[in-house]
Amino acid sequence: MSLFYNLPMNEMLLHNGQPVSLQRHFAAILYDFLILFALLFFASFILVVPLKIHPGHDLFILYQGYLLVLSFVFYAWCWTHGGQTLGMRTWKFKVVGTDGSALGWRTALVRFTVALISWIPLGLGYFWVLFDAQSRSWHDIASGTRLVRL
Repeated sequence: MSLFYNLPMNEMLLHNGQPVSLQRHFAAILYDFLILFALLFFASFILVVPLKIHPGHDLFILYQGYLLVLSFVFYAWCWTHGGQTLGMRTWKFKVVGTDGSALGWRTALVRFTVALISWIPLGLGYFWVLFDAQSRSWHDIASGTRLVRL
């Protein structure tokens, strides 16, 4: 009989889930980047071509904001609806709250924002998993989340 027999599935994930390796995380990031690139390409096409938006255009800053919002929606939707992007699903891990709960939109926003900031110092926020005792990145720490292997 399992020690965790009476615990809900979320609790079992926290106790049984191993930390996600940095290599596995970067592989999922690459998968997700390719999907996001395709999404942003088509989303750009419907605005850039008809409006002839270019870097000097008056609407260029709004266009950049549009791409940022679409990127957030892509990640946040996946994180709040099952805890996995396609890359995370492929590499068999998910994001959960530190208590094993599903993420809400506010938590997803914090995670997304800090994940972007984590790239600025040459990805140090992602490499932080090598130094943190619980294998958390900056965006995991800031948003109260963690990655667990399935």
